[in-house]
Amino acid sequence: MKKNNLFLFDKKLRADDSILIGTDEAGRGPGAGDVVAAAVYFENPDKSLIKDLERLDDSKKLNDKIREELFDIILGNSINEIVFGSVEEIEKTNILKTSLNCMKKACLSVISRLEGENISVIVDGNKLIPDFSYPQQYIVKGDGKSASIAAASILAKVSRDRYMCELDREFPQYLWAKNKGYLTAEHLAAIDEYGTTKYHRQKFLEKHFTKQLSLF
Repeated sequence: MKKNNLFLFDKKLRADDSILIGTDEAGRGPGAGDVVAAAVYFENPDKSLIKDLERLDDSKKLNDKIREELFDIILGNSINEIVFGSVEEIEKTNILKTSLNCMKKACLSVISRLEGENISVIVDGNKLIPDFSYPQQYIVKGDGKSASIAAASILAKVSRDRYMCELDREFPQYLWAKNKGYLTAEHLAAIDEYGTTKYHRQKFLEKHFTKQLSLF
């Protein structure tokens, strides 16, 4: 999909004078670190902003440099919110519930700063936000279709990557600045040598190692 069509996609979903908010998360798959969600609302983006965001896409398809550049543009040209879901919350519930709860908090924060009643939300993926009073719909692979979801994807991804780089300075042996908490061979080798930390998702690791053992 051409990048300008991401804004056109959102425009087609909006009724007259309606407010459309996109939300996405980053960090559901890693074995360490918080999950991060973001919500973004672009109010009548003009041609200049659309041009500035012509590289807007699913954050996973972009390199670090482009994501960082787009992050600053999005942050300064939208109403947005970024919410972290802690490892403790993930352990108490699960990663899906924590992710959706973070999306809910991010959306409600954006909504609290808007005027108007005709508000709807589009959620990346195939799940809706539970116990949410505003109209919503999920968009499968929405971060490659919708400008607002793609922007939320970038805010969440960059925020989480920066956070993992901070944790890397505390625990450099796990190479989190490089692997962002995903269970790469190097990360697993470090767990084997040094054990786990308070930032590791223990239940996730238990499931991972149980699955690996079942293969033998």
